[in-house]
Amino acid sequence: MLKNPCCLPPSYTHLHFQNHTFPCTVGRGGVTMAKREGDGATPTGHIPFRAVYYRPDREDRPVTPLPVFPITLNTGWCDDPAAPAYNRPVLLPTAHSAEALWRNDACYDIIIVMGHNDAPAQPHGGSALFVHLPHSDGRATAGCVALERGNLLTLLRGGCDGIVIV
Repeated sequence: MLKNPCCLPPSYTHLHFQNHTFPCTVGRGGVTMAKREGDGATPTGHIPFRAVYYRPDREDRPVTPLPVFPITLNTGWCDDPAAPAYNRPVLLPTAHSAEALWRNDACYDIIIVMGHNDAPAQPHGGSALFVHLPHSDGRATAGCVALERGNLLTLLRGGCDGIVIV
């Protein structure tokens, strides 16, 4: 469960998981009950975890009961509301807009796919929502949840039912 103590800016909060409390970062648009594509907000509610992606050149395969996939140079995530593959993994290049998961920074070295707007995906309902590593400068995400590496790995090993964002 994510909760924000009053002394932190809206994008800095804490994730409570089992007997752990982890500092984390959420979207620059805060949290919302009405997630829309491009709003920069993290959606509220119970959000299940679907799968894990990782950079095999930088990370060992994570220990988790979730399905695990290596990120390659052509792994992407479709963020085009008009595309048939909206809010799904795609191979790059693609004719539609998609985010590359192979990045120069470390943010996507390990990612958990959050099950938001995927059963089925509704156009403009939000896409590419992950739990990932934080930006090196600590800035807010584009709507994801960012956790330090050790905390993310603890989350993966410890349950993987998902998170409740309030």
